[in-house]
Amino acid sequence: MHYAYPPRKSSNPPPYLPRSSRIPTIRRSHLRSIALIILAIFGLVWLFSGGSQHGVHHKMTGKPPVVLVTVFDDNDASVYHRNIRENRVQYAEKHGYGTLITKKSDYDLDGSPASWSKVVAMRHALTKYPDCKYIWYLDQDAYIMNPHLKVEDYVMGASKLESNMLKDLPVVPPDSIIKTFTHLKGEDVEFVLTQDKEGLSSSSFVIKNGDWAKFFLDTWFDPLYRSYNFQKAETHALEHIVQWHPTILSKLVVVPQRIINAYSSNDHGEQYKDGDIAVIFDHCSATGDKSCAKEAERFSQQWRTSFSRA
Repeated sequence: MHYAYPPRKSSNPPPYLPRSSRIPTIRRSHLRSIALIILAIFGLVWLFSGGSQHGVHHKMTGKPPVVLVTVFDDNDASVYHRNIRENRVQYAEKHGYGTLITKKSDYDLDGSPASWSKVVAMRHALTKYPDCKYIWYLDQDAYIMNPHLKVEDYVMGASKLESNMLKDLPVVPPDSIIKTFTHLKGEDVEFVLTQDKEGLSSSSFVIKNGDWAKFFLDTWFDPLYRSYNFQKAETHALEHIVQWHPTILSKLVVVPQRIINAYSSNDHGEQYKDGDIAVIFDHCSATGDKSCAKEAERFSQQWRTSFSRA
């Protein structure tokens, strides 16, 4: 029995044949996977190296070097308030500083005491002067007395900080178990303030501009701490957070009171002496014999004379 012959192959094959093998397809899928993995690795390296922040942050120029912040009572049309405003402006102009002079009613404190406005004003200053290096908050009831002293050198200079910082000091005197750091370097300091006889003082302090400053001010103004209704509002809230937040304590320095916060009398803290940068009329009243305006009269001619000779 004979079987049919298989069909003869064509003697004229096409110039090429379509590939039916799955090997190239598999290779292409592998290449895509490898490419995705490589992109993911580069993305993680870029992310953790801080590359994602390049488009958000810019290098600060340090101009102005310092911004001076003071928050006035809403009724600030008196001669006393005009003199304080003039004092701030003259000092700032002499050193090329910026100023932020506002009123307490400029900020929505959501029912919190008006003294909290200093924290919001500091955050406002960071926004208004994003390139500044330092911000000095000084209470309304104070005069700058020595126009020759510059904040960036006299207060925030690294060597000055290291010689002035009070180490291993109870943060809230007299017996807080939380104490200031003993090994902090001057260039690592972000926040400088003082103590008086009652504890930490928030009437005069300096903050270094940067991400830490924003974090600190946002933490300080947190609604949780404002809801505690501390007796001294923002000052007691400050004492609370520096004791419970190592991130804040680790950048904080307490300096002798007269460095930036001398008082006009020694009833509540160290008393002003000639040559100090400022005098604060601590515990003065709105009216009466111990009014802030009367207390200021003792120093008004002195600061004007000093500034005219500078």
